[in-house]
Amino acid sequence: MFNLLPQQFRNCEGVSRRGLLQLGGLAGLGVGLPQLIASEHAGRAAGQSTRDVNCILVWTQGGTSHHDTFDPKPNAPTSVKGEFGVIDTAVPGIQFTDILPNMAKELNRFAVLRSWNPKNGSHGAADQFAMSGRKFNASVHYPTFGSVVSWHKGFKNTLPPFVQLGSSVDQRFGGGLAGILGLEHNAFEILADPNGKNFNVRDISFPTGVTSKRVDRRKRMLTAMDNLQRQADVQAGAFDALDEHFKAAFDMITAPETKTAFKIEDEPDSLRDKYGRHKFGQNCLLARRMIESGVRFVTVTDGGWDTHQNNFKSLKSSRIPPVDQGLPALLTDLEDRGMLDSTLVVWLTDFGRTPKINSASGRDHWASAGFAIMAGAGVPGGSVLGATDEEGGRPIRDEYLSADIAATIYRKLGMRTDLIAQAPDGRPVRLIEGHPIKEWI
Repeated sequence: MFNLLPQQFRNCEGVSRRGLLQLGGLAGLGVGLPQLIASEHAGRAAGQSTRDVNCILVWTQGGTSHHDTFDPKPNAPTSVKGEFGVIDTAVPGIQFTDILPNMAKELNRFAVLRSWNPKNGSHGAADQFAMSGRKFNASVHYPTFGSVVSWHKGFKNTLPPFVQLGSSVDQRFGGGLAGILGLEHNAFEILADPNGKNFNVRDISFPTGVTSKRVDRRKRMLTAMDNLQRQADVQAGAFDALDEHFKAAFDMITAPETKTAFKIEDEPDSLRDKYGRHKFGQNCLLARRMIESGVRFVTVTDGGWDTHQNNFKSLKSSRIPPVDQGLPALLTDLEDRGMLDSTLVVWLTDFGRTPKINSASGRDHWASAGFAIMAGAGVPGGSVLGATDEEGGRPIRDEYLSADIAATIYRKLGMRTDLIAQAPDGRPVRLIEGHPIKEWI
């Protein structure tokens, strides 16, 4: 839970009068929103106008095997190629493994990079590196893509510019976080399962027994307490900013478009079935609704991809089917609504998996090869870029790094690839240093 007040307002008992109101009155009422609202002004102040392209990032945490998905090696020994066969795709001469029938059929809607070199094989560091394009640095906490969008572009309306669905991001090294840009640019997290019968977004729903009139009374009480404290405080400007953020937070909670955005039950049953009645599929559908309603960047997280054991059983029975259903449905839905040209869809993961299958029928971490997928926003559908060697161990053609994927995302979202932010100590920090994937620009 976020702290609304970075400053300390305490009495001799250790808690301020205002703090008592916060603790007792705003729990469940969007307690993280005022800091998120602050990014509206920071984003506007960050620079020039940019292309209005949004993004949905799919993050499969743990390291999705490239061998067993988009870069199969059917002619390699069984100890390398594994248990899966291959199938033809919509692009002649390109094959995927046979557990991806829908992705194979829809290849003309997206592009595959087979020559990504992660240059990292460690969890935690992977979440930070792959979702920012910069290696972990203990002294400079580089921000994730969604946080940069929040900071640079700001709000479209009352909804946060950056939303994360699910909690499958390792944050130990700053993965998925705003870093030097500040807490106000962290994602607005939605942890509830939209496939559940009673799907509810905690921070925009009133707790049981709390009516809109009661919220208005608490808002007036907070204002009264602020006015008393303001008279004795030397940082009156800070209160002015805080008041504005609280006002915007309450506006978001009560805005009709906020309620509408999360009402996934309004979607036709046939469309929900197409996405799949599972958490991943419904999160993809919810991501589309978020983008449609004014959110700029949505991260859809999915865990359980660290397949050191039972790699083939896990992929075939539980991990791949929801993605093979939900992701093509998302691309089709976006295109049908005329949104694909203005929405970049990206699938990233930690790293690749080892060419050799281990004794537990699994694959271990592999830091030298993996895959990435992009669609929409002008990415050429049907493009399969790069190649790895006969064992899938290293790129042998058109090698690209995480920094290059980051630069491509920046360019597609209309942001400069030499974008510079200011660290808390005043130092200028260049956010990325890669080069866009020229074949996809």
